[in-house]
Parts: sequence; C-alpha cells; structure tokens
Amino acid sequence: MDIGLLATIFNFILIVVQIYYYGMIVYFFMSWIPNARENKFGQFLSKIYEPFLEPFRKIIPPIGFIDISSIVAIIALVLFQRGLANIFNLIISNLA
Repeated sequence: MDIGLLATIFNFILIVVQIYYYGMIVYFFMSWIPNARENKFGQFLSKIYEPFLEPFRKIIPPIGFIDISSIVAIIALVLFQRGLANIFNLIISNLA
C-alpha cells in the first residue's frame, strides 16, 4: 500500500475523532442550557454521545449536581486521539 494513501486514511480517521470531540464539547455545554437537550438537535447528539458516556457514568457517580463523568470522558477521548496519532505516526515512520 502506498504510504501517501495510508497517511491520508490515518488523517481522515483523526479528523473524524476530532469532529467527534468537538461535538462532545457542544453536547457537554448543552447540559448547562435548560431544555437544550430536548430539542431535535439535542436528541440527535444524545444518540451519538450517550453510548460513549454511559460507561463513564456507571463508574463515576455525580457529585451533587455536578456530573464529572462527562469531563473524564472528554479527557479519555483526548488521550485516545493522541495515542491514535502516535500509533499512526509510528506505523508511517516504520513503513517509510
């Protein structure tokens, strides 16, 4: 396989993860706005992000009114993205 094509595929995957990250930030801030998650856009984001957030919510209970599981999930996503980028860079450098 051509290294340029492989790099393009890897970059596309990283862009998709980055878009998912930004969407999660939007979904996180929507929780601060009353009834924002009840509209169609909020319900759409809920279908995308709740499956990812659910395991974190099972492990980390809310502290009073603050749900820190979302923050932990965002940090985990950032670490995943960075790890993925490092793995892709390692693969590309070993193939070159």
